[in-house]
Order: sequence, then structure tokens, then C-alpha cells
Amino acid sequence: MSQHRSKLALLLWAATPDRPELCATPFIYATAAAALDCEVEIHFSGCATRLLVTGEAAQLFAAPGSEKSIYLFMREAANLGVRFIGCAMALQANTREGETYIPEYAATASATDYVLRSLDPDWATLVF
Repeated sequence: MSQHRSKLALLLWAATPDRPELCATPFIYATAAAALDCEVEIHFSGCATRLLVTGEAAQLFAAPGSEKSIYLFMREAANLGVRFIGCAMALQANTREGETYIPEYAATASATDYVLRSLDPDWATLVF
């Protein structure tokens, strides 16, 4: 019988507000993994950290005419226990004073934290 990993870390760097057509997919994969009882983290880096800003993802849609915002995809994942983690450097570079984060935002981490996940045999990783 094959051994499978029960932990998944996703890195978002190309799925950014300026490319909303790329933004739903990582949350669909995270939701699927969480539904399979995996521990799931999404690490937001670069401009993807803008998705953690209140109101940003709520105004984005993956396809023209879609009625489901990117934020709704994010909430579905979070409701199954997916943790949203922002890169400290990227948050500093991509957010402005006075902006707030969505309630689903769980923690701040560093690039090293994601690299450690990728080196840990208990964790699988995906990059979006």
C-alpha cells in the first residue's frame, strides 16, 4: 500500500489580483485537499498578498459573468480549515497604511517557512 501525505502547502505568487483568471484554482485545490482531511496552508507571496486585503478579492472574478467572487472561493477553503499565511516582506511591500486584512488571514511567515514545508517529507507542495 502506498503512503500518502496528509499535509499540503500551496504557494501563491502568479495568482494575483491583476490576473483574476488564475485566482480561483488554488482555492479549489485547497478546498479539495481539506475535504480529504488534509492539513492545508496557503502561503501568499509577492502581489498575491493583495488578496488578503479586505475588499480586494471580493471584487475579483475568475471569468467574465461569473457570480462567484474570488473571496467566496477563499472563504470556502477557510471554512474547511485552510490557513492563509502572508509573507512578511511581501505584505510590507504590497499593503498600504490603514488597510486591514480579511478575517480568514491566519498568520505571517517568511519564505524560509514555505521552503521548510517543501523539504519536510510529511508535506506536499503546489505553486500557483
